[in-house]
Amino acid sequence: MHYYSLGKQSPNVDFKTAAITGQAPDKGLYFPSEIPQFTAEQIQKFKTLDKASLAFEVMRPYVGGTIDDAALQQICAETINFEFPLVPITDPILTLELFHGPTLAFKDVGARFMSRCLGYFSKQDPSNTTTTVLVATSGDTGGAVANGFLGVAGVNVIILYPKGKVSPIQEMQLTTLGQNITALEVEGSFDDCQAIVKEAFMDADLNAAYQLTSANSINVARWLPQQLYYFFAWQQWVDKYENAAGEYPLMDVVVPSGNFGNICAGMIAKASGLPLGHFVAACNANDIVTRYLANEKYEVKPSVATVSNAMDVGNPSNFVRILEIMQSNYSALTHALTSYSITDADTTSTIARVYKTNNYILDPHGAVAFVAAEKYLAKLDDAKIVILETAHPVKFPEVVEAAIGQSITVPPSVQNLFEKQKIAIPLAATYTAFKNWMLKK
Repeated sequence: MHYYSLGKQSPNVDFKTAAITGQAPDKGLYFPSEIPQFTAEQIQKFKTLDKASLAFEVMRPYVGGTIDDAALQQICAETINFEFPLVPITDPILTLELFHGPTLAFKDVGARFMSRCLGYFSKQDPSNTTTTVLVATSGDTGGAVANGFLGVAGVNVIILYPKGKVSPIQEMQLTTLGQNITALEVEGSFDDCQAIVKEAFMDADLNAAYQLTSANSINVARWLPQQLYYFFAWQQWVDKYENAAGEYPLMDVVVPSGNFGNICAGMIAKASGLPLGHFVAACNANDIVTRYLANEKYEVKPSVATVSNAMDVGNPSNFVRILEIMQSNYSALTHALTSYSITDADTTSTIARVYKTNNYILDPHGAVAFVAAEKYLAKLDDAKIVILETAHPVKFPEVVEAAIGQSITVPPSVQNLFEKQKIAIPLAATYTAFKNWMLKK
């Protein structure tokens, strides 16, 4: 297995190089040279395989021998050692809860897999070169990466986040750990943070001074493990709906979408043979893909701040990978993917409505997905659908508590954050400010 740049101007590399460098020299995202194809016999076996073994079988082709099997098995086991329950909210709408990891967000899986891969590669490196991970976050990525990489030998992490645009718990998760984790509080938007990170990888001065990589979903080691959610959801779906003849309805999936890494991972899982149905990208006011699917015009606009802040992305990096999966066939894409843009008003009213009628607390991103699921189901007869609940509602207390009219119980795993001191370095939203800070370190 090799990885090529979607910019098509850089040489192919192996998984190790793609994971360590993050982005290709031509600024393109790496993409696997081939999408593994699972046989019908393998898919049948996947129905009952334990999560760790299933994760190993899915990820092994992508690693391409750069990590030995024993180490990869250990990495996979540590990556997914928590639950991914498929929970009914209403009769037609079920949710896959992806917030049972250490930082209460779906990004725990990708961050844990990537951190352990880089830790493995660092141990194999005779030069003992320190890798510096740059990551821009709109919310949950920062905390997941900080937790996943904390204390990993040979790796330092620098997290850029937009000041005042992440929730209190999200901010505390990325600013209170110390050790090899540094947080930069940027006077701007997530798009500003992401632009700084992307430019850093192209800067000859910084690349001479540091071995840089990214832990955003542009990195294949962060992006590809996210397909495991869909295998775990499918296992539970089959267990619930398969009849005596071995038949079951295809599982349609609604994914809260910002940078489009998560839904892209689901689409590559389907392309590899996982029998999934239709995908729905649930967007907030940042609706570039929704508009593209409607008129075939990809028009980038500055990101807009919403109550579902982790999806506030004006120019989603991973959409180019979706186009690659679909071979840039617009007709095929619109048959595989639907998108809806959901307002903040509908998001907050849905949190209140679902809590009142179904006694289930959605976070703002899950609420966006829930509304999109209702819109999609309105076109179908007697169908069921899965939404992804990507973060615990406690991470968004102001929005959720106002909607449901009561406080949310803080899980024990994050209660200790309130006893820690925030340590963040203020930074102007310019690349010059970032570069100067890096070179003066």
